[in-house]
Amino acid sequence: MLLLYNLGIRIYYILIFVASSFNKKASAWIKGRNHIKYQHFDNSAWFHFASLGEFEQGLPVLIAFKQKHPALPVVITFFSPSGYKIRKNTPYADAVYYLPLDTAGNARHFIASINPAIAVFTKYEYWFHYFYELNRRNVPLFVISGIFRPKQVFFRWYGGLHRIMLGYVTRFFVQDEESKKLLAQLGISKVELSGDTRFDRVWSNAEAPKSFPLVEEFTRGRQVLIAGSTWPRDEELLAQLIRQQPDWKFIIAPHEIREEKIAALLALLPEGAATRYSLLDSGSFKSSQLIGVQVLVIDNIGILSSLYQYGHIGYIGGGFGVGIHNTLEAAAFGLPVIFGPNYERFKEARDLVANQLGFSISNADELQNVFQQLTRDNIALQAISQQVKGFVRDQAGATGLIMKYIG
Repeated sequence: MLLLYNLGIRIYYILIFVASSFNKKASAWIKGRNHIKYQHFDNSAWFHFASLGEFEQGLPVLIAFKQKHPALPVVITFFSPSGYKIRKNTPYADAVYYLPLDTAGNARHFIASINPAIAVFTKYEYWFHYFYELNRRNVPLFVISGIFRPKQVFFRWYGGLHRIMLGYVTRFFVQDEESKKLLAQLGISKVELSGDTRFDRVWSNAEAPKSFPLVEEFTRGRQVLIAGSTWPRDEELLAQLIRQQPDWKFIIAPHEIREEKIAALLALLPEGAATRYSLLDSGSFKSSQLIGVQVLVIDNIGILSSLYQYGHIGYIGGGFGVGIHNTLEAAAFGLPVIFGPNYERFKEARDLVANQLGFSISNADELQNVFQQLTRDNIALQAISQQVKGFVRDQAGATGLIMKYIG
């Protein structure tokens, strides 16, 4: 099985290498791993994140660990360019790298360079050679905010090698009881039901959000729907809703902000009804520019998580593709959330739907019906808002439990 795993790793690299000639993300993945000289540490704490979402998820633990051990260097690795590009200069790390390809030689060289005293992986990412090398060196390895499903390779007849990886983990901190039971079926008892650290992250953000005077000016005195991380199919449905609800303001933050993507979104919207955030933020903004503007398109990154403070209803994109994006950032501000049909892999979304605080839609008519249901009564909308906020608040606290073990 290890032979097949090693072969698969190399085939994956070849495919990424071929794709790098025409795909920017693949190109960044390759270039980011070429000719890297790793800083040597006598001792360090290694935090690994698959991408940006996992970084935000694990950040409360990273911050708490850094506060408790300020003298211990922190090394962060990312698998995906989207995480590395945005957080490569994070103040919480002494060094940030792409995770080298999972080969035995790379694992030995990288771990020998950073000399971790502890390793923390968030939610996903199980790499045989890195886990083996940590185990060989007796370095404690923790998986936080882990979540497991019966269809994963660990629980298949052919998942023997992956089950060996699980055995190298010192302790798991999982999001739900089902994950704990699934691991128990494999004889793994080093498991704590801690919950999801994302609740800590979004709750902390909601208690002290950044302010945006331009957005405050745009939304003042109006009810607002904020759509985050949208894709073209989401935007097609939202464009129809915008035409049906002229009394509402809309803020749309697309998942991709390349110029052609922004242009395509603006083309969907009523002529003259939308403006771009960058135009307002250009330094020559006048309040008169907002007269008649119903839609604000966010064409930069890094501010969405705080923009939800200005909303009353949230729409989360990605549900017509591989899966929805972060619902909790909006929910922390008390926004009931609407999203597409592909949400079953996300426990928090399933829980929101079960509590009638989140709503899945499949087409424009369903979006309009849910919107009317939520906005029929302002008092009822305010009550739902308080329930959504309470849903997030009541599930915060995972970081404290985790720190009892790894602190």
